[in-house]
Amino acid sequence: MILSRQVNGYLTKSSWIRRMFEAGIELKKQYGSENVYDFSLGNPDLAPPQAVAQGLHALAEEAAQPFVFGYMPNAGYPQVRQQLAEVIASEQGVPVSQDEVVITCGAAGGMNALFRAVLEPGDEVICPAPYFVEYGFYVENHQGVLRPVPSKPLTFDLDLRALAATITERTRCVLVNSPNNPSGKIYSVEELAELAEILRQASARIGRPILLVSDEPYRFLAYDGVQVPGIFPVYEHSVVISSFSKNLALAGERVGYVAVNPDMAEAEKLVAGLILANRILGFVNAPAVGQKLLSKALGHAVDVSIYAQRREVMAQVLQEAGFSFTLPQGAFYFFPRIPKGGDDTAFVQALMQEQILAVPGSGFGYPGYFRLAFCVDEATIRGSAQGFARAYASAMEQE
Repeated sequence: MILSRQVNGYLTKSSWIRRMFEAGIELKKQYGSENVYDFSLGNPDLAPPQAVAQGLHALAEEAAQPFVFGYMPNAGYPQVRQQLAEVIASEQGVPVSQDEVVITCGAAGGMNALFRAVLEPGDEVICPAPYFVEYGFYVENHQGVLRPVPSKPLTFDLDLRALAATITERTRCVLVNSPNNPSGKIYSVEELAELAEILRQASARIGRPILLVSDEPYRFLAYDGVQVPGIFPVYEHSVVISSFSKNLALAGERVGYVAVNPDMAEAEKLVAGLILANRILGFVNAPAVGQKLLSKALGHAVDVSIYAQRREVMAQVLQEAGFSFTLPQGAFYFFPRIPKGGDDTAFVQALMQEQILAVPGSGFGYPGYFRLAFCVDEATIRGSAQGFARAYASAMEQE
């Protein structure tokens, strides 16, 4: 067999998100793209803010200069790290310097660099479910083990008792994603403070710090005045990972960062390990063009009011069809419950008969639900209404 057993196994249980996206390509060929309602992939459809276009024009003027896109320090351009540190400090509510920030190849590259830097073979990373499926791959890349812990049904509040019970001597990190993909849940400062106290007590018992890692690519996208709490003031052994895929609509440019809490013991050593891991994993540095664009576009974002309006329309469509769901507090996903507590994969197949593409909750470690990405135009959301209603009614009629 040409492939390793691990990768061959991954292929057989490959991401449901990508599977549904690829199924959508075939459906669009068959029925026409205007007749397929594709909610499968969280690919932001809004144009980048004008600052990105202006930045590209400015870079074109600079492109004739020597080394303009050449190597830089592995942690990124110092000026961009400093600008980024100022933004992170504002979000987290504590002073952050460029020395605590490493620019990475997207949030995924940053997460892999972190796990490479801190995990020993067999170490465990706990995360609340539902969760982004590729967390498991990232942990296993570095011989770790992902330990998902189901959140509370429908509300998706942290089950703190269950999280505490899952901690062992091999626990190295707890990974949270807020606003959450796929549920849209924003963890409250009270939840995070309770989690932090659990981690302090467990760290003292184990004899080494458990890291609290916050994955925050949707921080910019919160609704109804809900605030996304900073993790740094809550817990000293914390790390923030994020990217600019969503807020600047630069998903393909692969620019993100890892920020280390300046109050962490051995913060300087962890940053040094991240920089080394960024290099030895083959990333070397984040893309030069992306970093330079980031320098010119920090402080700007896509128009979040468009997503807010789409959220309202999607909620109306689901409510009128009869689905049970919690209105997402952030991000651009709904995570409704399957009718009658049925099989989520079977229900997603039934939706495909209505030319609706969704992703089963099983793909996020949380069966009985399904995910809808509403980063699509309003016409697509409204056009799906009858199909959702028929699929729901059919599921309710089945014995």
